[in-house]
Amino acid sequence: MLKRFALLAIGLLLVVPSHGNEVRLKELGRFLGWRDNMLVGYGIVTGLAGSGDSPRNRATRQALSNALSQFDFAIPADQVQSRNVAVVMISASLPPTANVGDKLDVTVTSIGDARSLAGGSLMMTALKAPDKRVYALAQGPVSVGGYRYEANGNLVQKNHPTVGMVPSGGTVEIPIQADIVADNGYLTFVLKDADVTTAERIAARLNAAFGRDTAYSKDATAVAIRAPASRAQMNQWLARIEGLTVMPDRNARVVVNERTGTVVAGSDVRIDAISLSHGDIRVTVETEYTASQPNFIGYAGPEVRSLIIGNSKLTVDEKTKAAVATFPNTTVSDLVHGLSKMNVGTRDTIAILQALKAAGALHAELIIQ
Repeated sequence: MLKRFALLAIGLLLVVPSHGNEVRLKELGRFLGWRDNMLVGYGIVTGLAGSGDSPRNRATRQALSNALSQFDFAIPADQVQSRNVAVVMISASLPPTANVGDKLDVTVTSIGDARSLAGGSLMMTALKAPDKRVYALAQGPVSVGGYRYEANGNLVQKNHPTVGMVPSGGTVEIPIQADIVADNGYLTFVLKDADVTTAERIAARLNAAFGRDTAYSKDATAVAIRAPASRAQMNQWLARIEGLTVMPDRNARVVVNERTGTVVAGSDVRIDAISLSHGDIRVTVETEYTASQPNFIGYAGPEVRSLIIGNSKLTVDEKTKAAVATFPNTTVSDLVHGLSKMNVGTRDTIAILQALKAAGALHAELIIQ
């Protein structure tokens, strides 16, 4: 039986999944302390076919001079005139379980006036975290999903050739020590969507699975869980927790997208008893142009000429049969079915839902996109 969600799109199509689906804790949140860490670096891309930074870019000249000085090439920055080099920023995401030698995908973005990074290669660059420590090194050929070609004032460009990727171009040098157990011996499960009822259900499910006083809800966003006595059992313990299923509580919401004419609502959203009247007025303006031709035009003077006359006809068409219906205490799903039988269009249904919310008859959060 269709129950859970009502999808009202063009043509008033209703789609409702089943009610009461349980969800794994793995999809409802995460353990506090497990998060990705942002890394950033500064380097240069070489090997560009004349599409790099211009010689007037001082940062590029200085960066290339510094790089050559590492190999005992003492070239002043003002003597660097290459357009095959571009100065770039490098960013990567370090997962909480990274070990030494793990590979990372690296994003490379131009910060100079380079036209394209296609065909370039990133020189070895240190990637640092906010604590200024180097956690990874990045190097490798840059893959750009676009191009830019210019000749004789003609320009052809696809996507953004000044942004590229170095797949598996980063190598982890320092592992992350993510300690998720607090000093009191508890770890914290953080919900993605704060909800008091869901937090209580999670705590009750954990107590039923692992014993009394295993967990308790701290607030609407977090559940405290007692850690196992042996840290060697931690991974097995966390896997069992993530595999538990709970039916999350959902807030009553109606989402309206006025641009596409789409309404998504929970079928169990209640509506008070209402009386609905729906009518339509159509105004049509028709203009007919005619030419007024003077008689004896061949004998008229130079100021005598034809005259264009526009005749407008205004028609007001009001439907004599307005759609009138009465709904008892019901749901959005029943309302949508009723409006569909009355041949009410999608845009009008959206306006009706907005009016219901303003009148206080719709007991749900109305979100207009």
